[in-house]
Amino acid sequence: MDGVERQWLSYQETTEIYGISRGTVWKLISGGEIRAAKIGRSVRISRSSIEQYLKQQDYAEKVRS
Repeated sequence: MDGVERQWLSYQETTEIYGISRGTVWKLISGGEIRAAKIGRSVRISRSSIEQYLKQQDYAEKVRS
């Protein structure tokens, strides 16, 4: 896509980019921890919300605190 990062990702793209399982993505969406939108029969996950969630979970930062 011309080097532009998409803001909304499919389940497959999310699992490939961030290395987390589809089940985990589903649990995060269901728990309201990351944002998603249903468009027709497709679900799209917000890239910014998953990056924010992962940043909050940064283990190295918690160990240093």
